[in-house]
Amino acid sequence: METRNLRKERVGVVKSNKMDKSIVVAEVKRQKHPMYGKFVLKTKKYVAHDENNDCNEGDTVRIMETRPLSKSKNWRLVEIIERAK
Repeated sequence: METRNLRKERVGVVKSNKMDKSIVVAEVKRQKHPMYGKFVLKTKKYVAHDENNDCNEGDTVRIMETRPLSKSKNWRLVEIIERAK
């Protein structure tokens, strides 16, 4: 029996929820500059599937990798960690 690979998970902040059943999640990570040593903020955006349209902008969410759902959407919402204030 084949075992399934672990799926990637990311935690980020919802930047846009204007689409139907879709959200844009931005993951920010601090990366040290290789030469100068200063920490630089790197942002990566993911388009994720939000089945019930229950996310709002500013929410902190956990997303998980899944099969491609559209041209740009291969992540899905797992949980809302914290609601925007």
